[in-house]
Amino acid sequence: MTDITQENLYLLLPSKVSRVSDMLAEDAGIGILDAIRRVYRSDMYRHLETESTKLWHEGPVSLYSELTLRQ
Repeated sequence: MTDITQENLYLLLPSKVSRVSDMLAEDAGIGILDAIRRVYRSDMYRHLETESTKLWHEGPVSLYSELTLRQ
């Protein structure tokens, strides 16, 4: 098993963004592209893409909660 580092964290992010974006699109009644843009522009994403925060350990429900708390 490979350790997660700042250099390889990017491999995990698309699937997490996808699942959170699906939830956001459904809850907010917006298109998936708008939801993806909101996620990538969010404070939550800035923390998610920083390995030292360990936010990447969280599942989609927790990440979605984090996204909505920081808006």
